[in-house]
Amino acid sequence: MAGPEQWARVKKRLRAELGEDVYTSWFARVDLEGHDDGTVRLSVPTRFLKQWIQSHYRDRLMGLWQRECEDVHRIELTVRGAMRPAARKPAEGQQRAVAASRPAGDTRPIAIAENVGRPAALVGLQPAAAPEHKAQGGTQENDVLQGASLDPKYTFETFVEGDSNALALAAARQVAAGGKVNFNPLYVHASVGLGKTHLMQAVAAQAKASGRRVLYLTAEHFMYRFVSALKAQSAIAFKDTLRTIDLLLIDDMQFLHGKQVQQEFCHTLNALIDSARQVIVAADRAPSDLDSLDDRVRSRLAGGLVVGIDDPDYSLRRAIITNRVETVRASYPNFSIPEGVIDYVARNVTASGRDLEGALNRLIAHNQLTGQPVTQEMAEATLRDLIRSVEPRRVKIEDIQRVVSKHYNVTKADLLSARRTRTIVRPRQIAMYLAKMMTPRSLPEIGRRFGNRDHTTVLHAVRKIEELAKADNGLAQEIELLKRMLDA
Repeated sequence: MAGPEQWARVKKRLRAELGEDVYTSWFARVDLEGHDDGTVRLSVPTRFLKQWIQSHYRDRLMGLWQRECEDVHRIELTVRGAMRPAARKPAEGQQRAVAASRPAGDTRPIAIAENVGRPAALVGLQPAAAPEHKAQGGTQENDVLQGASLDPKYTFETFVEGDSNALALAAARQVAAGGKVNFNPLYVHASVGLGKTHLMQAVAAQAKASGRRVLYLTAEHFMYRFVSALKAQSAIAFKDTLRTIDLLLIDDMQFLHGKQVQQEFCHTLNALIDSARQVIVAADRAPSDLDSLDDRVRSRLAGGLVVGIDDPDYSLRRAIITNRVETVRASYPNFSIPEGVIDYVARNVTASGRDLEGALNRLIAHNQLTGQPVTQEMAEATLRDLIRSVEPRRVKIEDIQRVVSKHYNVTKADLLSARRTRTIVRPRQIAMYLAKMMTPRSLPEIGRRFGNRDHTTVLHAVRKIEELAKADNGLAQEIELLKRMLDA
């Protein structure tokens, strides 16, 4: 019988076979909806995602499911009404109410918005049904320019500045102010929850308020809009409209896939920059590390100002909590947190601003629901599982390449090159070994990150270093040193 446990194992195998980046792009938001009579029902947030999985991964999905449940003979993939968090489904009464208010003959999937708690970068994605091609150019233009919704809380006033984000904030403020374009595109990269989406939406909101033509999209939304335009035979109008805007903001660039889509994005990027229109792009890593992107796109993105946002230090984490507490007091005037508790949270919840928000929400909920004051003891009890579950800093392949290059006095280009001299081969093998041991990346993905090498080359390197480390105590100590440097 197919069920959640089987689905969890299928996803685990997909992640192992496809690699973390591909899995995250296409399967992270696939949900198991049900199973009966040999049919597994899965749902996805967008029609584009459904079509992509059906075209590229249908047989693989069927094979993995049949390994778990021999009676599975069909996979039914449906589109959820709109992107939503992993929360309750719309009640049947809500669906009937929405259906009753729709024009006769409208058979598109029902979309009920549930935005509470969602990452802002995903808010505002359109319902599964593709936008209808309008006969009048003006209506078509309005559809294109609608973009993703902006969260009114994400403004420059609510963004907390610190050493780790000061440069990104200064660049974003200058772009939002308009005027002469000094750096284009502006590329902001950071891990999840460090504020890049907050900055993007703050720029978009201020620019819109000043009367500029602004389009804010996620990369997935851009792909969906472009594919829909191709199907509606309105691609030319779509591209022409994109090139008339003053400010284009693309979030989650790491999810931009497909050769044709990337080519069109590159053409749009070039057209906007050449006409002195501003472009801002955000992603979870630097352009050089986006292996799924076409070389021309990476080169164009790297040609502007590339700014990273680092993990928040203690002082910034404390400032974020203090700022959030002041905001909460507008709704709950009697709410307060002792300085000692603020210090406790700032020192123990270290991953991101989003985790700090979650920790503070727990304290607020406990205080409001039980009437108990926030104390050190209450905070320790309420946040115990959160603090215990905080994972150590995730090591990235680019971190490994940087540390190994510096330790062995070679360049990253050497590690990725085809050179076979001993002074290059050994550091390269050690870097591949560390990538396999310290990251969740698959062998094929590691190979791609090391100059598009085959996965068998990576496997050989891993086994070679394992054998040498067993026989050579000096090499074993050297590898342990590199591991400590990466974990620091």
